[in-house]
Amino acid sequence: SGAEVARMTGYTPVQVSRIRHRFIDERTSGLSDKPRSGRPHVYGKEKTAEIVAMTLQPPPEGLSHWSTRELAEKSGVSHTTVHRIWKAHDLQPHRVQTFKFSRDRHLEEKISDVVGLYLNPPTNAFVVSVDEKTQIQALNRTQPLLPLRPGIPARQTHDYKRNGLTSLYAALEVATGRVIGECSPTHRGQDFLRFLQKVARTFPRRQLHVIVDNSSTHSTPDVKTWLAAHPRVHLHFTPMSASWMNLIESWFGLLTRKSVRRGSFDSVVQLVRHIEAFTPAEAMAKPHRRLAGKVEEVTIERVRWLVEAPQSSPDGPLGRTLGQPERAPTLDAAIPERHHRWTPRAVCARVRRHSRRALCAALPRPLVDRPG
Repeated sequence: SGAEVARMTGYTPVQVSRIRHRFIDERTSGLSDKPRSGRPHVYGKEKTAEIVAMTLQPPPEGLSHWSTRELAEKSGVSHTTVHRIWKAHDLQPHRVQTFKFSRDRHLEEKISDVVGLYLNPPTNAFVVSVDEKTQIQALNRTQPLLPLRPGIPARQTHDYKRNGLTSLYAALEVATGRVIGECSPTHRGQDFLRFLQKVARTFPRRQLHVIVDNSSTHSTPDVKTWLAAHPRVHLHFTPMSASWMNLIESWFGLLTRKSVRRGSFDSVVQLVRHIEAFTPAEAMAKPHRRLAGKVEEVTIERVRWLVEAPQSSPDGPLGRTLGQPERAPTLDAAIPERHHRWTPRAVCARVRRHSRRALCAALPRPLVDRPG
């Protein structure tokens, strides 16, 4: 029928009916496009292909990228034509993005360890994300800030005076979003150890898992000696060149945008008091969800792998995914009795803090369909 053909081809039923009538009247010659209204194209497909090919090639020596006018002068067309062709082919030479490869030889193990702590933290244990924000400058504008007015944004002078700097050590409890912080005039291993001891006193008695990056101050001999004397405290290092996995970085971004960047401080003491006033105000009642989007791709692939190839051994895929092999149950051993296959809701119950809609889109169809 026309509706079935429309679903298969992507046309509407009206378009399918029109094409059928044209084929009956004109046979195969009626299937080609009719002449359209408007001015015909000045440049054909060959010129368009030439401009696209030139865009994808390096520009002349001395230039880092093509502009519409430079390419137009090179190809003999107008810059609006170049812009129109770039837009039609989704070419944006003026844009550039950055990327970074981690050369950590233990990349997969560290990702599984840190993501496992976020998605499935150990029972009766604290998980905190710790890092330092160094060299926060106490900048004072040379003139008073002009306040906000209707139609006029707040204004400040471009030049400023530096009145010193400080370093902020902060810890975010993953389960609650609670933040504790401490400012220090220096950034040394002794300062990190002093703050680590403060974190241990704030979260007493239970096992304490601390997520940190690979800064040299986190692995000094004094820190290692203290950790050996306090076995309940465990450091978990993010992969090299992957400090974004540390959840406290999200809070540091809030601090910069909402508190420090537009501030004006006469002294370091005033800056420290300003930061101390911000810290409890931004202690979240709910956990941060910033990391979920970044690890979603990794987690989806892991979940698909462990569902399609479940293993009963502690070293199986689920154990390695959650970072806790000794307590990771297998999916095939926990299928509800009323189902003969896993459903997205059941998988979400095992992999917490994850979108069921994202799992439905990524997992195999037999996993999504309910038994009939």
